[in-house]
Amino acid sequence: MTSPFILIMSLFYLGLLGILINRLHFLSVLLCLELLLISLFLGLIMWSLSSGSPFLLSNNLILLTLSACEASAGLSLMVALSRTHSSDLVKNINILQQ
Repeated sequence: MTSPFILIMSLFYLGLLGILINRLHFLSVLLCLELLLISLFLGLIMWSLSSGSPFLLSNNLILLTLSACEASAGLSLMVALSRTHSSDLVKNINILQQ
């Protein structure tokens, strides 16, 4: 494996580790999810450039679009959470009790 692929894999695992360890605030979880998506996007770009397939390049655009939709949905959830629970702490989210 080349060094860019190792860097992309380490970014992906860093995002997973951030989700597993740093779950105090909802914003930090969203940022770790964005790191996961960016590393997937970069990995698909590197893979499509190394294989020379034009079909994989169109998949990258779809992934980037879905990433933007996920970011907007996550931010709207964070705004709704902060308005209803007056904080963005993940431990305050308990929908089943209501």
